[in-house]
Amino acid sequence: MPIKTLQIPTTDGQADAFAAFPDHGEQHPGVLMYADGFGIRPVLREMARELAGHGYYVLVPNIFYRHGPAPVIDLPEHIGEEVRPALIKQLMPLIEAHTAERVLSDADAYLRFLAAQPEVAAGPVAVTGYCIGGLLAMRTAAAHPSQVAAVAAFHGPVGADGPDALAEITAQVHFGHAESDLTTKALGELNRALDAAKVDYTSEIYPGTVHGFTMSDTDAFNPAGLQRHWDRLLPLLDRTLANS
Repeated sequence: MPIKTLQIPTTDGQADAFAAFPDHGEQHPGVLMYADGFGIRPVLREMARELAGHGYYVLVPNIFYRHGPAPVIDLPEHIGEEVRPALIKQLMPLIEAHTAERVLSDADAYLRFLAAQPEVAAGPVAVTGYCIGGLLAMRTAAAHPSQVAAVAAFHGPVGADGPDALAEITAQVHFGHAESDLTTKALGELNRALDAAKVDYTSEIYPGTVHGFTMSDTDAFNPAGLQRHWDRLLPLLDRTLANS
């Protein structure tokens, strides 16, 4: 599965990115994938390749491009609990600087770029995200209801913008929550808000998981949680995108 390094023009410069896609000469439905807070690194390339292998063009931008190319901070091969706090401390100013205004401006650029790629089929796209990327996926779907047919977020703060933001989403939605991130009561409140907003969704806590469970280069990794993520994500994309 080829990986292509790309530069996406934005209102604030150029976002470095990569895309993974089947190299058979045909076009494929587009998927915009937002990384977690640690950003682009080998595990994200593995996940994008895996998804691309199911017949998709997967675009993964460096959301922190304003601070430099990925990786914007030095990352160890394995992000253990002993180094995680120090890394988060470095990343928090970048996350806080990534305002809702910047998120939406970048989302416009990413979707425009995705649609223009010769390997991408015409029609709706999907957006998926991990951790903070889950919130970015939500905001992208809410801002582009005519373009985004599916949105999936995993261990992400998807309710951060409040119930009113949910009403803007017309895409089919899946939320895979970490057990450590959400109580059963909080899940019920979120799901009632989704019901009130008339969102077509599934939203569940993945048993035995902690925040970051999809990422195999962290102590949070949970193989069963990652598999459940694929078991939910792939049928969602198959239902919503014209995958030939």
